[in-house]
Amino acid sequence: MDPDEPRRSRWILALVCAAQFVVVLDLSVVNVALPTIATDLQFRAGDVSWVANGYALTFGGLLLLGGRLADLYGHRTVFIAGLAVFMTASLLGGLATTPALLVGARAVQGIGAAILAPATLTILTTTFTEGPPRTRALVVYGAVGSIGGAAGNVLGGLITETISWRWILLINVPIGAGALLLATKVLPAGIRGPSVRPRLDVPGACLATIGVAALTWGVTQAEATSWNHPSSYLSLIIGAVAVAAFVLVETRFAAAPLIPFRLFRTRTVALGNFIVLLAGACFQIPMWYFLSFYFQEVLNYNALQTGLAFLPHTLLGIGLGLRLTPILMRRFEPRTLVAIGALIDSAAFVWQSRITADSTYLSGVLGPAVVLSIGGAFFFTPITSVVMARVPRHDTGAVSGIMNTAKQVGGALGLALILLLVHHQGAAISNYGRAFLAIAGLLAAIAALAALLPSTRDTDSATPSTSRP
Repeated sequence: MDPDEPRRSRWILALVCAAQFVVVLDLSVVNVALPTIATDLQFRAGDVSWVANGYALTFGGLLLLGGRLADLYGHRTVFIAGLAVFMTASLLGGLATTPALLVGARAVQGIGAAILAPATLTILTTTFTEGPPRTRALVVYGAVGSIGGAAGNVLGGLITETISWRWILLINVPIGAGALLLATKVLPAGIRGPSVRPRLDVPGACLATIGVAALTWGVTQAEATSWNHPSSYLSLIIGAVAVAAFVLVETRFAAAPLIPFRLFRTRTVALGNFIVLLAGACFQIPMWYFLSFYFQEVLNYNALQTGLAFLPHTLLGIGLGLRLTPILMRRFEPRTLVAIGALIDSAAFVWQSRITADSTYLSGVLGPAVVLSIGGAFFFTPITSVVMARVPRHDTGAVSGIMNTAKQVGGALGLALILLLVHHQGAAISNYGRAFLAIAGLLAAIAALAALLPSTRDTDSATPSTSRP
């Protein structure tokens, strides 16, 4: 073994974690600053929401394309390109003087993030061999992503109040410049796809982008207006039709599919990503959505206090994940851990559903947060490990894109379905309880599905040698 290899691997882990941090951070970091941005750049009423939605739409819509680009053009090349686009758009957004320029920059930022996010997981799984090295790397990677998600509202509020909202975006420039320099030094040029002329499935890419973006936009509009508003249901219909057309094109007509559907013949990819989608319907958006409303409408927290109120969910989960997950994965099969984690989190949401208008943060929120963190230590890294375990090296970008897309689509659709189920109306406390019970039911279903995942022994014996670096 090259004596410099362990040190290079640590630098690669630091690099992909930094990239993942800024990608996840920028999903929420502007939320607290939106009123200030609206006043500063003189947005028309309601239009400032596009500063957040522009990023979310292009990010969610282009994840599949970003994943396939990494396979076709090389993970190192695509990582550097995505990082450059993200950093340049952040600079333009931070210097924007008009609403249109800021919204456009945020949309381009989302494009960079969609290229970057699948490449980070691909590089990680091709750098670290299966077993304890990859488990430790996935735990750290997941923890950094969680920190980025939780830090968004907190950092956004602090930077806006102490410096300027512009530095919410400009801070990505020095981080990106450092990451670009590091990437050119530590990422081996050998991390690349097959040595054939790259072909890109343009019709599939367009349909996937339209489908995911329309579904995301439909849910966003429904939240802002109503589910009966034409912009909501028409967007959801367009999204569903585009997704159906995408599947037809990929399976029947595409010469070089954006998603090789042969991957879904592997149970870890097919069932694993379905579980990821259901998990997204529980955690990716719905949990934060309903707890945010509870904090602000029942406990009367402001936006910064709401961001701080989520820290126990994240910090406890990170601490337990870093310490507990590697130990658990050495002793138990991933499918067992996924099932146990889902059941623990289901119990936590049942407990969370018992909140009342008289509950305090300590009596109504902190206890379930502790239990959720314990369940997360069992769940998140094992399911990622299962999904990526049997994937040939030249398809890791595609599967990473599928998994990231499943999280985003699951979150958007989960929120839509739960809102329809509970008929969310303002701060009615019974609606919060029903929402958390619905999430608990989904997690119980995940626990049952986890039993159908292949065992670790089956996965190890069937993993192609090309999946190892």
